[in-house]
Amino acid sequence: MVSEIVLSEGILESKKNVKTIEIASEDIAQIDVDTSTTDALVKILADALALKVSDVHLEPGRGSTQLRYRVDGILYDIARISEEVGRRTTGRLKLLASLKLNIKDEPQDGRFTIKRSKGEDVEVRLSIVPSEFGEAVVMRVLDPSVVDLNMADLGLREDDLKIVERFLKEANGMILLTGPTGSGKTTTLYAFLKRNSSPEVKIITIEDPIEYHLDGIQQTQVRPKENYTFASGLRSILRQDPDMILVGEIRDSETATTAIDAALTGHLVFSTLHTNNAPGAIPRLVDLKVKVSSLASALRLVVAQRLVRKLCEKCKRLVKIEGELKAKIEAFKNQVPQRAIRPSQVKLYESVGCVSCNKGFQGRIGIFELLTFDEEMAEILGKEVTEVQTRKAARAKGMVYMQEDGILKALSGITTIEEVEKVTGPVNWPASSVK
Repeated sequence: MVSEIVLSEGILESKKNVKTIEIASEDIAQIDVDTSTTDALVKILADALALKVSDVHLEPGRGSTQLRYRVDGILYDIARISEEVGRRTTGRLKLLASLKLNIKDEPQDGRFTIKRSKGEDVEVRLSIVPSEFGEAVVMRVLDPSVVDLNMADLGLREDDLKIVERFLKEANGMILLTGPTGSGKTTTLYAFLKRNSSPEVKIITIEDPIEYHLDGIQQTQVRPKENYTFASGLRSILRQDPDMILVGEIRDSETATTAIDAALTGHLVFSTLHTNNAPGAIPRLVDLKVKVSSLASALRLVVAQRLVRKLCEKCKRLVKIEGELKAKIEAFKNQVPQRAIRPSQVKLYESVGCVSCNKGFQGRIGIFELLTFDEEMAEILGKEVTEVQTRKAARAKGMVYMQEDGILKALSGITTIEEVEKVTGPVNWPASSVK
């Protein structure tokens, strides 16, 4: 069965000028009913790779199919293609992903590979669900060339980076990442593993699914139908003599307690939780039947994160800081814990847009919140652990809130305050600054 599609060097070379949504829209608009299915799909995928698209959407409607690309977290309408081309393209995708062509009224999931004549292969996860006007398609594009696994490029401030580096050198314990789907947790975890990878260390992962392949690391994938879950997989992994373990996600009490036990028995364990912030991870683990006393011994660090768009360096425009805004920023700088490194010179910019970017932005960067957990923290919290208590105790120990990290990046000219507000909510300016 076909499981790959080849993009030649000539095709990829011809797409180098596809740098903006507008150019891609003009390119895709050339697809018509006379365009072969292969040519249509190649054009859609090649443009997606050129734009560093994370997700491709094919949404059937009345008489046509809407093509949309998600770039840097934002979904853009690209073009409407004919109903026939949309239907044929969906059929070809099902064939590529070894899905059942005759099943159109049930959801199906699969994957296929984009083979490039030069460079690494690109894995594509395919999701198809029935909708009112036909089968709706979403392709998650897992291009290893756009994933930067260097610690220095994640977006951690220098003071936060030093904290992370210190805990990555630990021989045992647990490091957790929290955040919603699409917040960059996997990329950050992979960067942590890459930082620790060496011939002297055995690292094993259990993931759902494996998103990117890492050299020198043994990666496994859950298979619930065969009873290979995070919990059962973790128990099996512990018999494989690992030094470090990545558990893709802690979803239940069995996985939570097994992961904590692994951290207490000489392993460095990495995992993720779905909580809104770093302090929320503690009561969540307690809800999963993990004892606070065990957390005090096992948990080392919780990192919460989101992704914000970065301003385009070629067209960003300086904003004049004066009046109430200036007062707010000064009060903010006084409110942030002392350990947070401030920009040497405060500069705010706004997005403009040019031929090199998408409406003033290019790429994304992480904003973070780090919580270190130890026996002192556990003693402060006692038996009744709540998010409010944990947040208060963490702040007393110098935790910089995620929103504050985002504003510091905005004041450094990396992003905008509006972008930070999109992922953290309205800015909580110090009350004393409002006139």
